Amino acid sequence: MPLSIPSPGPEWSSFSVGPLTIHAYALCILAGIILATMITSRRLTKRGAEPGVVLDIILWAVPLGIVGARVYHVLTHPGDYFYDGADLWDTVKIWEGGNAIFGSLIGGAIGAYIGCRQTGVRFWSFADAVAPAMLIAQATGRLGNWFNHELFGVPTTLPWGLEIESTNPAYPVGLPPETLFHPTFLYEMIWNVVGVFVILMLERRINLRWGKAIAVYLIWYGVGRSFFETIRIDPSEIYFGIRTNVWAAFGAIVLGIIIFLVQRRAHPGLEPSACVPGREWVAPDPDVESQDTDPDPEDHGAEAEGSDARNAPTATSNRG
Repeated sequence: MPLSIPSPGPEWSSFSVGPLTIHAYALCILAGIILATMITSRRLTKRGAEPGVVLDIILWAVPLGIVGARVYHVLTHPGDYFYDGADLWDTVKIWEGGNAIFGSLIGGAIGAYIGCRQTGVRFWSFADAVAPAMLIAQATGRLGNWFNHELFGVPTTLPWGLEIESTNPAYPVGLPPETLFHPTFLYEMIWNVVGVFVILMLERRINLRWGKAIAVYLIWYGVGRSFFETIRIDPSEIYFGIRTNVWAAFGAIVLGIIIFLVQRRAHPGLEPSACVPGREWVAPDPDVESQDTDPDPEDHGAEAEGSDARNAPTATSNRG
């Protein structure tokens, strides 16, 4: 067989730790969340937010993002979950794959808004801080599709074609077993990593505050996803000849453009703080020393004198 990208064996998709089964797909998602949290925390702190406040926000954003991702996937693939004899428990088995990024964006945005309201962080400040981190998280999560042997593209003869076993449920009927497929997971990973550098570069050149960075993210990701989605062969609902996720990608592009134009007009200047007025966090001044708790120096002297007096030798009478 010519050069190609092999799919990992079934022993790589999951492993057991006692009674628990750990899935590689879940580990990829978890790794993405951790990386995104670290990057966002660093960026948000540099913008004046309290160190560690991102943890209070993601306590809302991550769970609602996961719920949104699963709900979106199930609703856009109803034939996979709702049919005669279907096990409705399958709708919550996220470890078997099927988490839509567009759903996670909706759920995560709702969670982030709630978290920002509770912590006093500006929503747009958090959104701009998380923009490049989202791309890193998505690139890491896409690796999980490789472990799951899913979401591959149409057949290709390119040297980086992906090997997929012919017994795969998504394997197209009639194709020979040695057929290679476009590794769409890899294309999206590369596109997302490049997008990180695009956002960081633009931040050095123009003002990407007040929601403009997240707007660039939506546009960048939407453009890439609108193409990668067209070469995937997994089942999808079709509307007017276009896959559901392509419509969602178009929506992300339009939303990003609207946010960028509206925020550029409404907020042309710099962002005053990452916190809402009245809830700013003030870093402690390292030059300010704690209050001296030692007693007065004069007390030391008096105490010393008293001690000397007590310890002084006394004269005794030798009168006989």
